Amino acid sequence: MSGLLDDAGLRRVFAADGWWGLAAFLWISTGLWRLLAGTEKATSYYLQNHIFIGKMTLLAIVLVLEFWPMAALIRWRRLTAKGGRPDTRSAPLYARISFAQAGLIVLMVLAATAMARGYGV
Repeated sequence: MSGLLDDAGLRRVFAADGWWGLAAFLWISTGLWRLLAGTEKATSYYLQNHIFIGKMTLLAIVLVLEFWPMAALIRWRRLTAKGGRPDTRSAPLYARISFAQAGLIVLMVLAATAMARGYGV
């Protein structure tokens, strides 16, 4: 076995990655809907709100941090589908990146709470 993960570990990583991807899709799509549809506040409110700009900066950081692990997981999935064994020695690094992303998302939730209370305008 190369790396740190056995078959069950890889399945858990792939499942967690799928859930993370679904969550990202839901956050971004519902956020875009709220921004562009004017269902709660006008688009101009968001674009002039300093906290919203900070929140979008945090989202951009999360997405940039995701490129490297996402590419690795795609390679791992392809290799596993062909019956190969991926080298998972970099998995602890990807886990640390994921924890950092989770922390940034907590900050995004706090920013959303501040915006809901009228801050940042």
